[in-house]
Amino acid sequence: MRANRFAQMFSFIVMSTIKILTHIFYKFEVKWLSEKQFKQLDNVKLVVLLNHTSLYEALFVRLAPFSFLWRIARHMLVPVADVTTKRPLVGMFFHALVPGVVPISRKRDASWRNFLTQINDDSIVAILPEGRMRRHDGFDKHGKPMSVRAGVADIIEQIDSGDILFVYSGGLHHIQVPGQAIPKLFKKIKTHMEVVSVDDYKDALYHPEVKNRKVAFVRDIQKRLNELTPYCEDQPYHRNNSDK
Repeated sequence: MRANRFAQMFSFIVMSTIKILTHIFYKFEVKWLSEKQFKQLDNVKLVVLLNHTSLYEALFVRLAPFSFLWRIARHMLVPVADVTTKRPLVGMFFHALVPGVVPISRKRDASWRNFLTQINDDSIVAILPEGRMRRHDGFDKHGKPMSVRAGVADIIEQIDSGDILFVYSGGLHHIQVPGQAIPKLFKKIKTHMEVVSVDDYKDALYHPEVKNRKVAFVRDIQKRLNELTPYCEDQPYHRNNSDK
């Protein structure tokens, strides 16, 4: 128990330090798409970060109130590819940032089922539902278009109440391109954010068959990825003109 409490305290200190440093070195431009905003995050059970472009997305902790960072340190579960957690420095950083990092393979196997069994009523789950990183050309490392994978639908099925926090990233390639060691400073980070009730979300996409429900969840989140991520002039690809 002491080790667990120590890990939680250390995580909170790491996130708080990142939050403070990010205030110094980066400017955030945030647009809320919902009436609920920063002061109404107490019931968030799932954080969905869309448009995964860089491991430096840890900078988004800048947007969270300290009270929410404490909840993250105590209750967050994050599925992270085992190939990432096994990288010496990166793996160490992820475990320091969030004690609830759960290594998974990229397949829907025992590691994924093990992750799902760890979700309980106190959990706050965070996921990057594309399951891989967008490269500088706008595609994944295999040259394929980015798409939302089915894992996020499994998680939504597991959660019975609370809110979903959607974080739509404008992309961080202007700060760090995958493979680039040192990030660029004093850049603007654009994001849209939205809090949606789990009950309302499930009601809107309800289907009596589980398989069809999950397909509906994935299609909806794919649409959100395509239409609600903010346009960023510093990115080499272009998806959305809504901010122009």
